Amino acid sequence: MATIIDGKAIASTIRSEIAAEVAQLSQSYGKVPGLAVVIVGCRKDSQSYVNMKRKACAELGIRSFDVDLPEEVSEAEVVKKVHELNDNPDVHGILVQLPLPKQISEEKVLTEISIEKDVDGFHPLNIGKLAMKGRDPLFLPCTPKGCLELLARSGISVSGKRAVVVGRSNIVGLPVALLLLKADATVTIVHSRSKDSESIIREADIIIAAAGQPLMIKGDWIKPGAAVIDVGTNAVDDPTRKSGYRLVGDIDFEGVSKVAGWVTPVPGGVGPMTVAMLLKNTLDGAKRKICQ
Repeated sequence: MATIIDGKAIASTIRSEIAAEVAQLSQSYGKVPGLAVVIVGCRKDSQSYVNMKRKACAELGIRSFDVDLPEEVSEAEVVKKVHELNDNPDVHGILVQLPLPKQISEEKVLTEISIEKDVDGFHPLNIGKLAMKGRDPLFLPCTPKGCLELLARSGISVSGKRAVVVGRSNIVGLPVALLLLKADATVTIVHSRSKDSESIIREADIIIAAAGQPLMIKGDWIKPGAAVIDVGTNAVDDPTRKSGYRLVGDIDFEGVSKVAGWVTPVPGGVGPMTVAMLLKNTLDGAKRKICQ
């Protein structure tokens, strides 16, 4: 049976490390990191995510700046708020919760965030530097960064390994493939137009599953001993649950865990790491400003 990579426990360790550094900053400089979270509208899932991030900030001593805007707000007003946060020296990270309402261009708003406060790591300049050899972005996207951190803290070497990324989204698939490449893996991306995905995945030493397809990857697709990081979070019907559904990943956990060397569960794998990496990015942004 595979070793279960406990993302919740690893994220908890990282949070403790961040809290210690925040306390040291406060003691030495009288300042703490500041994270601004901008949310537009009243989507329940977005509100839930934002509340979780704000709570995490409070627990670690990071100052939280809350910007809650109505659903009907104009794009110009959102951009104005972002510019105000760019100019605020107490804000070291800016997060705009996606998706935004239809009248607002996500690309426009995200591009307006200062690259020095782009803790989501999605600014074109940060992604561009990630894609270039010998260049280092100021911030890495949180979920891909969390995937690599899970591998590193589990003692799984990436260099020289064959890695397959399943999915090519801007949020996970593409940046995690670039990160693996920077770590000297041989990387293949499998997507909806790929031919014979199963045989490609079967050759991988490391698999990052980020396709958004519930239980897509079966146990007999896995090379014995491979490390499998499951980014998928999919709701499937389950009449035995009070909610009527349960969360599953992109892999068939039961089948895969009998073949793989390491595997992440859903929930409790990559999810907690995403928030931990957001907080780490905010700390790093603050250190660059406060300690310069």
